Amino acid sequence: MTNLSHFTAVLLFALFASTVFGITQRETPRRMFRYGLYCFSLFVASAIVISWLMFLIAR
Repeated sequence: MTNLSHFTAVLLFALFASTVFGITQRETPRRMFRYGLYCFSLFVASAIVISWLMFLIAR
């Protein structure tokens, strides 16, 4: 079994969750894709910001 880094696990979660959100929350394929990208970018950006905050708090 391969060992995933935390960041890779976050990327996989963001990919799967944003795919589901895009499919279930929008009607047309174009809007599904755009909303999926939007959700993916928010997931990744929030994970990066929160990880930096935790790093700064732990110091």
